Amino acid sequence: MTTTATLDVTAFRRAIETTDADAQLAGYAEDAELTIVDHDHPPSHPTVLRGTEPIGAWLRDVAARDMTHQVSDLTAGPDRLSFVQRCRYADGTAVLCVAVAGLRDGLITRQLVVQAWDS
Repeated sequence: MTTTATLDVTAFRRAIETTDADAQLAGYAEDAELTIVDHDHPPSHPTVLRGTEPIGAWLRDVAARDMTHQVSDLTAGPDRLSFVQRCRYADGTAVLCVAVAGLRDGLITRQLVVQAWDS
């Protein structure tokens, strides 16, 4: 019988919602690639982070901001993960993020984040 590791989605959700960047980063493979598309980084010129060092820096930056995070519509399978993340800064500015990811051995190997925020 072959056993395949799976991402602990409950822990991953909790890490996002409690802004625990290190616990979030534990869900990424060393060679992970994270692509971010938003107003400042359109599809033709997205931000692309490769490896856990730059991904961790981005996660720590987001976690350090004065904002709340709520994860919904979390769907996971052996090789896929998707979720919606709603954030709100202390000043009331809202951010909406949709993420889809590929998994290998229970770790995120590639992720696309599309985000929009109030102007």
